[in-house]
Amino acid sequence: MDFHHEEGPTKGRYWTDTGAELSYSVAGTSMIIIDHTEVPRALAGQGVGLALVTRAVEDARAAGRSIVPLCPYALSQFKRHPDWHDVWNGGPKS
Repeated sequence: MDFHHEEGPTKGRYWTDTGAELSYSVAGTSMIIIDHTEVPRALAGQGVGLALVTRAVEDARAAGRSIVPLCPYALSQFKRHPDWHDVWNGGPKS
């Protein structure tokens, strides 16, 4: 599955050709706010949503950014992955 990314001055998104998408708001140069994750029903349970959030975490870490996981799905994944706490703005620190 191919993942794509685009970012403008205030919004960004990761998406797949199969219709899965993670959207976020840009909050300055050092933070993004994940506000929505959506995966088509046909792909549910296949790890596509997790892959989108993982990609956002990896890119944020590489860019020195933090993430506010406002989206309930993204927040649940942050709670399950202590290794992401270094980029979790407002979350527990490992």
